[in-house]
Amino acid sequence: MITILNYGLGNIQAIFNIYKRLNIPVEIATNKEALINAKKIILPGVGAFDWAMECLIKSDMSDILNDLVLINKVPVLGICVGMQMMASSSEEGKLPGLGWIDAVVKKFDSNAVSHSEKKLLMPHMGWNDVCPKSNDSLFFDMKSARFYFLHSYFFMPQNKSDILATTSYGNDFTSAFAKNNIYGVQFHPEKSHNWGIQLLKNFSNL
Repeated sequence: MITILNYGLGNIQAIFNIYKRLNIPVEIATNKEALINAKKIILPGVGAFDWAMECLIKSDMSDILNDLVLINKVPVLGICVGMQMMASSSEEGKLPGLGWIDAVVKKFDSNAVSHSEKKLLMPHMGWNDVCPKSNDSLFFDMKSARFYFLHSYFFMPQNKSDILATTSYGNDFTSAFAKNNIYGVQFHPEKSHNWGIQLLKNFSNL
């Protein structure tokens, strides 16, 4: 069973529909009672870092979410801002993150240039290549993976061994990470056609 956390943000219905089409059991949790028995959790997110953290705190699900992930070791997948919230802090806001992984969230350098010497556009929006460090876990059975991005900030883990995949936008940045039962992707699998469907399926099989 996949449990999608609904705290007011994220493309929840799109993720739900993909799992339904795959015939993978899925539910949406809107309160801590619905979350408490979760076996695998998806933490979606869109918008600003502080707003996302405030919404999660107001949902009254953050404490049980922490227990499930850190104590019970329930697998969790953060998507976009949901991934960034797993860090300790973000340059986008003032609130602390969940602190599940030793990482910070940095803003892209708006003065940087691409490999073609063109100035980087902000936000980083559209399709881009994702280069996995290995073809197991989230990226099992994928070749030439491309995903849809929409963000101006990137995730920077302190431990390089936590990096699961990178993407180039001016410089290489972490587009996916994995640490024990905790996974995060900067892109939107729910908007990424067959690659995104395969990734969500792979998460259900972890």
